[in-house]
Amino acid sequence: MSLPPEKATELKQIIHDHLIKMDIHGKIRDVLAETVRGDGHHGQRSLSEEDFIHALQRRGIVDDVMKDLHFTNVDVSHTEADTVNKSATRYVDKNITQLKPTNISPLRRYLYLQVLGGKAFLEHLQEPEPLPGQVCSTFTLHLYFRNQRFRSKPVPCACEPDLQEGFLLEVHRDGPGDASKMADATTMLSICDPVHMVLIKTDTSGDTTLVSSYFLDWRTVLSAPNGKNGVSVELLGVGSECKVPAGVLNLKLELYPPLTETLSPDVITTQQSLERRKTAEKERLFLVYAKQWWQEFLEIRPSHQSKLVKIFAQDENGVNRPVCSYVRVLRAGRLLESPRQAARFVSLLAQERAPMVGGGVRQEQWCSMLAFLCRNKGECEDHATLLCSLLLGFGLDAYVCVGTKAKNIPHTWVMTCGTDGSITFWESFTAHRYLHRPIDPDAPPMVPQPKPTHPYRTLGCVFNHKTFLANCQPSDAVELCVFDFTDGSRWKAMSEEAVRSVCAPGSTSSLPPTPPLCSPSVVPNEASNQLELEMRYLLAEHRKDLGLATVWDDHLSYLLSAALSAYELERCTGVSCGNEEFQDAVRRAVPDGHTFKGFPIHFLHRNARRAFATCLRSPFCEEIVCCRGDHVRLAVRVRVFAYPESACAVWIMFACKYRSVL
Repeated sequence: MSLPPEKATELKQIIHDHLIKMDIHGKIRDVLAETVRGDGHHGQRSLSEEDFIHALQRRGIVDDVMKDLHFTNVDVSHTEADTVNKSATRYVDKNITQLKPTNISPLRRYLYLQVLGGKAFLEHLQEPEPLPGQVCSTFTLHLYFRNQRFRSKPVPCACEPDLQEGFLLEVHRDGPGDASKMADATTMLSICDPVHMVLIKTDTSGDTTLVSSYFLDWRTVLSAPNGKNGVSVELLGVGSECKVPAGVLNLKLELYPPLTETLSPDVITTQQSLERRKTAEKERLFLVYAKQWWQEFLEIRPSHQSKLVKIFAQDENGVNRPVCSYVRVLRAGRLLESPRQAARFVSLLAQERAPMVGGGVRQEQWCSMLAFLCRNKGECEDHATLLCSLLLGFGLDAYVCVGTKAKNIPHTWVMTCGTDGSITFWESFTAHRYLHRPIDPDAPPMVPQPKPTHPYRTLGCVFNHKTFLANCQPSDAVELCVFDFTDGSRWKAMSEEAVRSVCAPGSTSSLPPTPPLCSPSVVPNEASNQLELEMRYLLAEHRKDLGLATVWDDHLSYLLSAALSAYELERCTGVSCGNEEFQDAVRRAVPDGHTFKGFPIHFLHRNARRAFATCLRSPFCEEIVCCRGDHVRLAVRVRVFAYPESACAVWIMFACKYRSVL
């Protein structure tokens, strides 16, 4: 059967990825060394290709390759037009074992980026080789390019990590109706979008660390004579270590199909230089404007010097960027259904301050959105900018607020303005919503004033992707603020044109592109079952150590699902429902004269041992787990709710029933 060229290329790619995944080169080297040693005992006879193939067959290498190589049936009768109309937005998960075919259009240009290993990761110089089956820290490489996200399979951390991956990136055109046309060399030269590479380290407990965030300018491949270009990129650290090398990645770039005419290296260098000069000029003009604007703000009132008016913020690479550039209109497609669900998703991303060595004043670090999503945790600023971006995507008038909470601790949260003038605060760490009720300072003393329900104390400024406003009211106390942004006596606004010149998408080549969210990486039912089995084992072992037997009540365990589902629904919507049915079911399941006890708890991770240790710190849970009495029956239920990226809400409920003996 003859295959069209694009299908043949696709088939080669599947086989190539599979061979890399099973480390075929390492196995061939081992067989070759063994065969050469064996022939050394029988004279100096030269090793033929036929001898080597027989050796591979004897070791079962060929059988292993064919046994594990699976192809998905692909209907090759589709027209090229059908293939062209496929969306370019996708997320490729390299951890899955089933290889899915990729739609490769002969009418489009592709950049094939190969990672050929790493070196000089000196932090792991003394790390021993992991034993087979041993759990160890891993590196995972994440890539983003023009609405396409990819992730490598995790590899053990080492001084020379074995990162061997291939990523097929589609280089599509931007103009209306141009997405199906093949990009030529001149068009690709004008595409200044970099390949954003984020390296994440995951330790044995599942904790993630951002190692490096690198922007690769891939356009050097446009001058390669054969359309192939090998490069070594030096990855730098993040935060306070942004000037310290973290390691080196060896890459190979290849265009498919190859260019008929390549560009001169001087042309590419000139284009890059022009883009840098244009960006530098825009940033210089904005800085001049920002200084003048700040001076005018200070002249309004001397006390403004101490207000939290944040115009610039450093990202993970130590680059100062306007805060408005951290917010984008982000639509989640089918992954999130409502603004409240978006708030719930953001609250499931763990909170962590940027690590620092030594004491002193903590260095503030905001993160690009891709680095935040890949690490799956961040500071309050990262949570607030992501939540604001999602709320803007849902059509709300949303802003990030910079101010303080109790004990004068700097904090960042989100606010939305309703069409009726109502103001709602959103806490990105918890997904809680607070309706703002301002206090009237001129009201008579006997008039009752509303008490604030939110934890926020002062407010210095608010901003989104196109607006920046500083609070110039006599008091910056939140409960006294009037949120009429059109009143210049209360809010000093920056020029929207000035903000747009450096913060609008594509305005400067230095702005990191905004990635789309990817589908959940967790299968909820499988994760729930696995974690529940582990919790049952840990509970039974704990009781065995105490000399107690464990008898499970599977029916009672099943009934607990309704409660866990109601708890998650309440976190999403703020509405409690379903408790009546759960309570009625429990009353029916617990006989007269018996006592029922239950303990629900919520986690952001799926580590069974960490979760069980945390549960035992609660005296209520310990009372259930260590329950003694007559006719004791135990139950445990786990529900994992999957959200975009790798975020998940984990609910665990322990319960017991026993006969009350007075």
